[in-house]
Amino acid sequence: MAEINPEHEELLKQLRGVQKIVINKAFGGFGLSREAVIMYLELAGISYTEEPQGDRDTQTRLGNRIIVNDEEFQSYDIARDDPCLVTVVRRLGSKANGDFAKLKVVEVPADVDWVISDYDGQEWVAEKHRIWR
Repeated sequence: MAEINPEHEELLKQLRGVQKIVINKAFGGFGLSREAVIMYLELAGISYTEEPQGDRDTQTRLGNRIIVNDEEFQSYDIARDDPCLVTVVRRLGSKANGDFAKLKVVEVPADVDWVISDYDGQEWVAEKHRIWR
């Protein structure tokens, strides 16, 4: 059997309809590295500024605070299927990981209504369903 060219395989997935979703595969929780946050903001066209941290130790460890719309930017607010986020994780690989994260892009069929579930920060994509209590 002939091997499928990776570019053709990607095109087939797009034609069939696939959603790409970023999840965290490590205990601890989702988070982006500083480099990933800046790349995300630039790809998404979101204006930001930087301010020094108030605590010198925090400033040394984490660098400047990233400010968007007069508030500190929080990477956990990004939609996990945001194409810019998917691009950042794919381009940076493990360099996209925040302090307690091991990020992965998973693909699910386009017609799936999904939700991210987790146990102690380790996540998976599940299909939404109805619950009555």
